[in-house]
Amino acid sequence: MKRDLNWDYYRSFLAVISEGSLSGAARALGLTQPTVGRHIDALEAASGEPLFLRTPKGLLPTQTALQMLPHAETMAATVAALNRAASGNSDRVSGTVRISASEVIAIEVLPPILARLQDQYPELTIELSPSDEVEDLLNQAADIAIRMLEPNQDALISQRIGGIPLGFYAHRDYLERHGTPESLADLSRHRLIGFDRPLAYVRSFLAAKPDLAETRFAFRSDSNLTQFAAIRAAGGIGICQEGLARRFPDLVSILPGVLALSLDTYVVMHENLKTAPRCRVTFNALVAGLRDYISR
Repeated sequence: MKRDLNWDYYRSFLAVISEGSLSGAARALGLTQPTVGRHIDALEAASGEPLFLRTPKGLLPTQTALQMLPHAETMAATVAALNRAASGNSDRVSGTVRISASEVIAIEVLPPILARLQDQYPELTIELSPSDEVEDLLNQAADIAIRMLEPNQDALISQRIGGIPLGFYAHRDYLERHGTPESLADLSRHRLIGFDRPLAYVRSFLAAKPDLAETRFAFRSDSNLTQFAAIRAAGGIGICQEGLARRFPDLVSILPGVLALSLDTYVVMHENLKTAPRCRVTFNALVAGLRDYISR
């Protein structure tokens, strides 16, 4: 780049990549289309290269734009982290805390924990990011994360919660149609529900349970919520958290005790945030709430 450019230009750049058009980016940012266009023109003038190709499917990023993308994303995460830090007050629990957690934990487990926390601290704002991808705490993409893998970076502090019990479950209607498996060998004759891609926590899980490594899934999804929905819809036999399965009386445990399955769980945050009141009380509330969830 030949000169320093306004952060707003990069914000528009990220929005165009996300939305695929100037008009879509303008709507997402609350700007006018000509304004977004001027921002992209300024970036192209500074780089000396076109950043987008116009195609029937919209604006596609060029190789130059793709090379810029990770740096722009880091800038966006830093700006968001600065805004969260500036929102807090050093003397009281206030401001914004961004939490990253898996879909199932974020949607099915955390809401009552966070509701109680905000009842206690009304000035606290929660941003909850449900994703099975591991968000980067070192670059402050989130303040606190719930992870199913033990963190190994020195700059992160973590608290082990324990293992969340998992089990094989199926809906009564499925078992009435297809029968109930009596052994692990019987599972191969059933319609199994599972993951599509082995994400990090899945690889760790399979390393501890090699018997499942060659399992063929007839219904595959990387979304654990989608898998859980398929189990509840009598679509087959799948693995889910025992605590969630117990909420649905028509779900039946399959081969209980044959395989001891659990997800080792940690609450993690950057060590620089441990003295921030908003992060400290949120971290402690998540630890206590998740331990209570596991114990029940």
